[in-house]
Amino acid sequence: MEYIYAAMLLHKAGKEINEENIKKVLEAAGVTVDEARIKGVVAALEGVNIDEVIKNASTAVVATPAAAQPAGGEEKKEEKKEEKKEEKKEEEVAAGLGALFG
Repeated sequence: MEYIYAAMLLHKAGKEINEENIKKVLEAAGVTVDEARIKGVVAALEGVNIDEVIKNASTAVVATPAAAQPAGGEEKKEEKKEEKKEEKKEEEVAAGLGALFG
């Protein structure tokens, strides 16, 4: 988890997410560095729009209470279908990031 946190910290600071920078962050935090994990994180995040992933994660949290309400009518069914599609996409992103943790 520290590796993802390091990448997010670098992103928030506007720094490039690369092996050298992640290693520096982890060492500064006193974490024993695993070079293979760093390479995995950098490879997994290559081409990923982190802002978009964070935005989608925030939307999923906000949408959860609405999905918990009882359904009624055709409009609710359509909303559920759309939510399922969004959830599937989020699950795919999470599965990709989950592979980083072995």
